[in-house]
Amino acid sequence: MAVAIAVPVAMAQASAEPPPEVSAQGAYLLDTGSNKELMAKDANTKRPMASTTKIMTALVVLETRGLDLNQQVTVKQEYRDYVTKAGASTADLQTGDKLTVNQLLYALMLPSGCDAAMALADTFGTGDTTAERTKSFISKMNAKAKDLGLANTNYDSFDGVSADSDNYSTPHDLAQLTRRAMDNATFDTVVKSVSTEQEAPAANGHTRYYSWDNTNQLLGSYQGAIGVKTGTTTPAGPCLVFAAKRGDKEVVGVVLNDADRYPDAKKMLDWTYDTTTEVKWRQLPKGAQRD
Repeated sequence: MAVAIAVPVAMAQASAEPPPEVSAQGAYLLDTGSNKELMAKDANTKRPMASTTKIMTALVVLETRGLDLNQQVTVKQEYRDYVTKAGASTADLQTGDKLTVNQLLYALMLPSGCDAAMALADTFGTGDTTAERTKSFISKMNAKAKDLGLANTNYDSFDGVSADSDNYSTPHDLAQLTRRAMDNATFDTVVKSVSTEQEAPAANGHTRYYSWDNTNQLLGSYQGAIGVKTGTTTPAGPCLVFAAKRGDKEVVGVVLNDADRYPDAKKMLDWTYDTTTEVKWRQLPKGAQRD
């Protein structure tokens, strides 16, 4: 059973009330405008981050020099084989279909498609084989983390499915990463989308229709929510990186290993905006990915 622990506050409080208690093993709240820490709990302790890894996957792609979002990528059978073997979340990309990089970003961030993550890593890494290219891409993720000063972050996967348990970050680092990512207009547009429908040329010459729902149930439920990414694995527990904007105040929050991630995110945001928000949680359709 998760035990609620009082969260120590660092720097400026968002309201006159003390910060809320949350069940998360690690939590952080950042004012993106001032880059000021609003509240923190074990914010610099390294923890598994599950599919919140994909925030960096997307950022590396989006900050690629000369990026063409309309570049087409052909889905390989090995992407499907990978998610089947790993038991990972999937966008159900079909072999031979041609999706644009922009479409793959939706497939990555909404249904948390590990097949989309592999497709992007394979496309934007370098090398002669898929294994070499995806390894190269992970190196780019770590280089980006170093460039951003994320001292307590390391990636050993392109999607958060960690073979060696060497894929970790901290609430602080994830918040700073997300602050950077939210400055990118494409990232911002993708992660605030509750759902999307996309068309892609299929291998048989017809058109394939994809429909993806965002696994982040804060979207469409909490007024002002604008992202960002869920994640769940056995080592990491339920994780959530979230963002909200009301008026001119925008914040990014992180909860790691939190069985109450949505109620806790709501409490943190209500505290931020010094309000009480009535929430009816958006339910994911039958068959949609859960993460």
